[in-house]
Amino acid sequence: MGGNGAISVDVALEKTADTTNQLYARLTHNPGLRFIDERKVDIEDQLTKGRVAAIIDIKPNSDSTKHSRYEIHLRTSSASQRNFQQVYAAIKSTVSEMDKSLFPDNKSVAVITQSTIPGTQYKNIDFILPGMIGFSLIGAAVFGIAFLFYALRDTLVLKRIYSTPIKREYIILGESFSKVIFNMIAVVTLIVFGHFVYGFYLAHGWFTFFDILILSFLALLVFMGFGFFISAIARNQNIIPIYANLFMFPQYFLSGTFFPKNLLPQFLQPLISVLPLTALNDALRNVAFEGASLASCWQQILILVVWGILIYAFTAKVFRWE
Repeated sequence: MGGNGAISVDVALEKTADTTNQLYARLTHNPGLRFIDERKVDIEDQLTKGRVAAIIDIKPNSDSTKHSRYEIHLRTSSASQRNFQQVYAAIKSTVSEMDKSLFPDNKSVAVITQSTIPGTQYKNIDFILPGMIGFSLIGAAVFGIAFLFYALRDTLVLKRIYSTPIKREYIILGESFSKVIFNMIAVVTLIVFGHFVYGFYLAHGWFTFFDILILSFLALLVFMGFGFFISAIARNQNIIPIYANLFMFPQYFLSGTFFPKNLLPQFLQPLISVLPLTALNDALRNVAFEGASLASCWQQILILVVWGILIYAFTAKVFRWE
């Protein structure tokens, strides 16, 4: 956010831009513009995908007939048109303020030109659908497993099966396998429906589709671990929803499921970044829209793996057969 409640829009500076003049200094203090460091991100890629509203170039004006000291060239993309209008208005406002103080004779400190390159529009479905996948997986896994294994233990089914020659690992795997199949079918349905009906973007087609399935499968295993843990510590069936919601509800609102997590206070961001649902949501969006590989999502995958190891370790200590 900018000063006085103004919403800041991300912009970048061309590497060849003149930054030694007063015009550049004024633009950097405009509350409607937020200059990002082009050394830390791929600016061209960010511009194409609409993450950056414009790349600004400032240079001395070579056309003396325009009676302007500088030329500001704004390079934008078709994916950034909504935010570009705010960028143009903010720059025009800065130029007008300087003109009033420096050029009372109706001259201008700068002339503004623009060009547009093709871009990939980031649609609402590209944000919403990964969140829906995460929402679906965590709810179905935690509630499904918790209620299933509590009921099996409460009715002594687990105890009876455990007394048979069947290994107990096979019992857990067998009961869990149907949950995995059902939830993965739900993920496939969401992706297919979102892609063909709402235009959900799959950066690399089928490769992206399978990457999403792999991430979903990993997250599902982690979330099922919490279901096992809750089923083990719950003393009665009525307490399961309380434990499950204590785990899930904070993540629904903190992990970027329904709205961007960067809208939340800055002091919460370190906590938000290590939540398992945050890791899944971020990885899904990076893979689907940004075209990122699974290898480049190693941080999010590592967070999921660590959560998985921890929850299954705790579950192993408290899991009961009766």
